[in-house]
Amino acid sequence: MSQGPLSLPQGLLLVLVAWLGACRPAPVPSTPDDRIHIVATTAMIGDVARAIAGDRAEVRTLIGEGVDPHLYKPSATDVRLLKSADLILRNGLMLEGKMGEILEKIGRSGKPVHAVADGLGSYLLNEGPGHVDPHVWMDVTGWTRAAQSIADQLAALDPAHAADHGKRAASYLAELGKLDAYARASLASIPAPQRVLVTAHDAFGYMARAYGLEVRAIQGISTESEAGLKDIEDLVRFLVERKIPAVFVETSVSEKNIQALIEGARAAGHEVRVGGSLFSDAMGAAGTYEGTYVGMIDHNVTTITRALGGTAPQTGLNGQLK
Repeated sequence: MSQGPLSLPQGLLLVLVAWLGACRPAPVPSTPDDRIHIVATTAMIGDVARAIAGDRAEVRTLIGEGVDPHLYKPSATDVRLLKSADLILRNGLMLEGKMGEILEKIGRSGKPVHAVADGLGSYLLNEGPGHVDPHVWMDVTGWTRAAQSIADQLAALDPAHAADHGKRAASYLAELGKLDAYARASLASIPAPQRVLVTAHDAFGYMARAYGLEVRAIQGISTESEAGLKDIEDLVRFLVERKIPAVFVETSVSEKNIQALIEGARAAGHEVRVGGSLFSDAMGAAGTYEGTYVGMIDHNVTTITRALGGTAPQTGLNGQLK
């Protein structure tokens, strides 16, 4: 069961005092022209770090638009960038599968490497022994907690500017509160029998739990898992029996299995259309609204709601969707 988000006063208090605790990165010197150098593995993490750190940090992201973090292999340039950072922010929970060993090695050398999702405890979704769903950002409440965790790290690393980080964190958390309310109201407007999200891989479990959706996926929580013929046949049967009107492709995952579903349903006499393309493991292009965490979730919620018969404005929460 998802726990409710911390109130803004509590969140702000965490930001301002968490640096007093143990296991925090050592402070970096504060000079007028000396920014903190942060490397984030995913764009979702980098976007939060930029919002909270403001001009105090240069934030670089390794895994960009349309790239699958489950399969991403760091280059020599990436490794040099990681080694030169003051703080490395990763998702954890095995999301950065092929990069995990390098990140752990850098962490053992003394470099602060913080996994923003690892400390969420009972909030996390367990998918079986040793398998925890890493897609925490799909529930805005979960990502609010991750944002607070990032704010704690920044306050510890840059205590001279902790108050400024706290103010920006409070503003950002308020924005996430509005996004969460929009997601809750929009997805609840979908007629109950159609409140089913069918996607290429199982990246939407947290969204399902938070907002009352049923999720079916061809692949598991990692795109490294293979979809079998029986998996596709079972899902085709489900689409036909439930008369699901739309399925969704993902920007960072091949469409071939989704097309197989559509063709299978058509052969069984049921027309299913592609309801839209969702952002799952990567955001939109840098510099666009969909290239922000808020824009990413706004796009997903609005696309799902409208495709499944619910009510949401075409341009989304902030009127910025194309």
